Amino acid sequence: MSCYIAAYGLISALGEGRDASAEALLAWQAEGITPLTRHNQTLPDGRLTPVGRVEDALPEIPAALVPYASRNNRLLLVALAQIRPALDKALAEFGPARVGLVLGTSTAGIGEAELAIAAARRGAVIPPAFDYRQQELGSPSEFLSRYLGLEGPAYTLSTACSSSARAFISGQRMLAAGLVDVVLVGGADSLCGLTLNGFDSLESLSCTLCQPFDNGRQGINIGEGAALFLLSRQPAPLALLGAGESSDAWHISAPHPEGVGAEAAMQMALAQAGVTPEQVGYINLHGTATRLNDAMESQAVHRLFGDKVPCSSTKPLTGHTLGAAGAIEAALACLLLERALPLPPQQVTTPDPALAPIRLVSGATRLAAPRILSNSFAFGGNNVSLLFGLSPS
Repeated sequence: MSCYIAAYGLISALGEGRDASAEALLAWQAEGITPLTRHNQTLPDGRLTPVGRVEDALPEIPAALVPYASRNNRLLLVALAQIRPALDKALAEFGPARVGLVLGTSTAGIGEAELAIAAARRGAVIPPAFDYRQQELGSPSEFLSRYLGLEGPAYTLSTACSSSARAFISGQRMLAAGLVDVVLVGGADSLCGLTLNGFDSLESLSCTLCQPFDNGRQGINIGEGAALFLLSRQPAPLALLGAGESSDAWHISAPHPEGVGAEAAMQMALAQAGVTPEQVGYINLHGTATRLNDAMESQAVHRLFGDKVPCSSTKPLTGHTLGAAGAIEAALACLLLERALPLPPQQVTTPDPALAPIRLVSGATRLAAPRILSNSFAFGGNNVSLLFGLSPS
């Protein structure tokens, strides 16, 4: 079932909102300027790693909802403000019981918990604003539901880096089942020591700008941000045309080496939309710049698309925003569709001869077909592919 995108909003290292994000995409296309190089995070051993930090001022959490006062939820408020008119219209038309909410995250308020634990270890007073509920994975959806006064289904998904992409599938199913008339989907993640040190311990964190699909790639840079979408059955210019999901059940952190599950998710999205691989105009690759992800994803894409469809990873622009990555990259796909922007290039210095041949974007390239496939692949072999396009109506 196609479902329509009534509105969407985003914030990331690219900037706040669609205009700032579009300008940053154009700067990357024209001059190779990436906001990911503005900030470095110090690791415990003194090394520095680039991070995609949000620079914009964030709104405060209302006093009545202080137990949910995390950076994650403040990022969500920025994205929410951008779609508030469309959401208020839906609430007036359908009522709060007919509005659903599904969000994805992998950190919730862990950053706030880290500060509280550090204070306790020093023998200092734990910050009075800290509340355990900030770090619960259900916090984002519980917070937004209370903030908006929603009465429909509301929950959070946490499937690592596919979390907010999977929220689209749950929202699509809510609409198809008639449980709601509109559904708010998306996700948020914020920078914290847990994820930085965790990926570093896995030897998957790069201390230079990440280089997806380059022979010298060393791993990911971590970012933060949020994106929200209002999905509806009512026609709108943009649509979620199809969605696919799969599970490798291969390894707790490594993907299937041949990308079998990734390919299955992409095939499912195309089949649901009723389109062929040749009808896709661009693929936003998961493209983490780890040795294993890029190797398996290039194989999966090559088997399905050959080297015909332009593709690239936008993670050198935003950093890997983990649980928010699927939603943020979906928002970038929508920007490319509605504004006919040039496709983000993949700046490869040294091609990796071991990778399957795919058509990485170089130079000024524009969409040849109004459909974009966005991939999100997670720990545990949790794979999601979403196909966005201009409305078929």
